[in-house]
Amino acid sequence: MKQDSAPPTFNKTTIAIIWVALLVATTLIFNHVLEDINNPNQQLTVSINEQGQKEVVLERNRYGHYVATGKINGQSVVFLLDTGATLVAIPEHIARQLNLKKGRAFQTQTANGTSQSYTTIIESLALGDIVMTNVPASISSGMEFDKILLGMSFLKHLQLTQQGKILKISLPD
Repeated sequence: MKQDSAPPTFNKTTIAIIWVALLVATTLIFNHVLEDINNPNQQLTVSINEQGQKEVVLERNRYGHYVATGKINGQSVVFLLDTGATLVAIPEHIARQLNLKKGRAFQTQTANGTSQSYTTIIESLALGDIVMTNVPASISSGMEFDKILLGMSFLKHLQLTQQGKILKISLPD
């Protein structure tokens, strides 16, 4: 005699495991999407301009900022371009990870008020194919976010051309 097989049944533990797996997968997917929205320049585009120079091409994020992945002393970091910052400004917790040495202390005035900062020198700063050495910077104790402000101590040596949502950065002639 042939027995009919019953449909599989799931106990509460199996259902809970399936839901947890779905939530984890959804979270990972949405975190990746949000990172792409915040930093559309995770993989920098390098092109050759009309003068035959290499230029880094950045796309503005949905909040109107230019955020890009680069390197400090060979370690990957995320920059927020800030022409209002005199120096490259590094949050203290990131400076520790990068093993940067604190120099002379000084007060800085930011949108969040006055905070303590320290001078430092970045041995090597890279934004795509644009690499500079011995870049003056500050280690800022008042910065609690995970981005480095790419200030004028780096940007003043470059040619910046903005058109729409695109910023092209190159070394001047």
